Amino acid sequence: MDLVREYLPILIPIIILEIGLMIYSLRHVLKHDRYKFGSRTMWILIVVFIQIIGPILYLTIGREDE
Repeated sequence: MDLVREYLPILIPIIILEIGLMIYSLRHVLKHDRYKFGSRTMWILIVVFIQIIGPILYLTIGREDE
């Protein structure tokens, strides 16, 4: 338990960043119909289950330019 308390100041910003990116990416996926490749279901699964890398992948290579 002491190990968790030691790393908590580092973990909290990472968790907040991950949740913020996931919420932003999910909102974008659900609002738009067109993607560079893949489907809405695929991008939802990637954003939710691949933690911090999933939303970054969607924002860089998945979303269609507006």
